[in-house]
Amino acid sequence: MNNKEKIKLFLVDDDAVFLKSLEIEFLQHGDFSIETFPTGEGCIENLSDNPDMIILDYMLDGIQKNAMNGIETLDRIKDYNPDIPVVMLSAQDKIEVAINCMHHRAYDYVVKSETAFMRLQKIITGIFRYKKMEKELNWYMERM
Repeated sequence: MNNKEKIKLFLVDDDAVFLKSLEIEFLQHGDFSIETFPTGEGCIENLSDNPDMIILDYMLDGIQKNAMNGIETLDRIKDYNPDIPVVMLSAQDKIEVAINCMHHRAYDYVVKSETAFMRLQKIITGIFRYKKMEKELNWYMERM
């Protein structure tokens, strides 16, 4: 599979160990082109690379205390392109946090845990299965 067929995934997390382990998991279990960023600012600066999807940490204050947090980054991503699916990640297992993310147009919310990667894989599969069906439907409708 060439790079055009790979899913371009941005991973954004200030926890370097978690970020690297997530990158390794995706590279081992899927056909992804991955860019990683320790800050929301780094992600925003590279949106012109047109990611297919972004996985974004909720806090993002581990490196710079005055850095944009995940919600601010999410808002900037959605201002740039509202169609990029963004899945929020957080160690916080609070319904209020999940609801806040959804109010800011996150596609989904995943709690950082031992099952986070499996949940992310299912979400990605669902997103791109839907996008493929949408393309096929559009192709069919154009020929009618």
